[in-house]
Amino acid sequence: MMAGKMRRVIDNESGIALFLVLWVLALLTVIVGEFCYTMRTEVNITRNFKEETQAYYIAVAGLNRAIVEIMRNERIPQKASTPEGEEEQGEERLRINTDIPPVLFGGGQFKVLVANESGKINLNAANTQLLRTMLSGFDLEDDERDVIVDSILDWRDRDHLHRVNGAEDNYYRSLPEPYECRDGDFKSVEELLLVKGMKPELFYGGLENIVTVYEDDKVLKSKKKTLADKVDINAATDTMLSSLPGMTKDLAREIVDYRKTRDFKSVSEILEIVGAEVYNSVKSYLTIQTLPYYTITSVGVTGDEKTRRGVEALVKIDAKVKKGYRIVRWLDDAPITGTLGRFEMPKQESQGLEG
Repeated sequence: MMAGKMRRVIDNESGIALFLVLWVLALLTVIVGEFCYTMRTEVNITRNFKEETQAYYIAVAGLNRAIVEIMRNERIPQKASTPEGEEEQGEERLRINTDIPPVLFGGGQFKVLVANESGKINLNAANTQLLRTMLSGFDLEDDERDVIVDSILDWRDRDHLHRVNGAEDNYYRSLPEPYECRDGDFKSVEELLLVKGMKPELFYGGLENIVTVYEDDKVLKSKKKTLADKVDINAATDTMLSSLPGMTKDLAREIVDYRKTRDFKSVSEILEIVGAEVYNSVKSYLTIQTLPYYTITSVGVTGDEKTRRGVEALVKIDAKVKKGYRIVRWLDDAPITGTLGRFEMPKQESQGLEG
């Protein structure tokens, strides 16, 4: 009888030991599983960080390459025409607002888009007529447009007398969050949001992309606004062009399509595209003069093209500084839109910007 009791005790202890072993194994399984999951997550995070960093610096390389090309173009005169009408052979220039093919770099690719501030309306120089034209492409009532135009003019003039539909200090001081009128030139395009009548949906709905505050230093010193109140036909976007009087979206697109292969050498060259009536309406708004301010957007992608990063910079080409240029504004994580999002290039070829 004593032996039977001993066997039951041993059996119970064996069951408890087995239970403990199973419990420890289960616990170890959970710990190992959690460790593996954590390690896999950390590996993915590290890989993503590596690829994003790689894509970022590929984009920065593309932006720096574009600056070099722009500086080279500034030193090299554009191709001239011979008496027979044939263009002289010369180096291909980096094109403004055109689709530049991607370039292989550092195990990935970069793609850049170059714009010039001359293709926008200058808030500090535009006259009343040009400001009205600027707003004509937006869904505004006549009285809304009049308020914005007069308020822009009041914002930048030196006096304290407001126009019929404008505003000066007495209006801005009466707001829930009061401030004073600038009574001077706009310092940034975002300052336009402070002007009476301006709405965020209007500004961010396209207006911010067709206005600028940057001018050529020579124009500022001479106080001549003959070029500052015009738009460069070679740098203007189709949105900017279509806002000009008489210009349709289709005609604006034809002008942009023409620029895919060559620049206009004179404003009169658009006559064959738009016709005499539209040409007479828009010629006073146009020029072929560029500004030393360039907006460069660069997108870098990794080798598998799954990771993309964009950077954007407003650059002033200035021979007076040591580098020959200076960065006016820099934006990390620039939006990737339009042609910048398309990377269609043979893997073994390098096109576009030259080294």
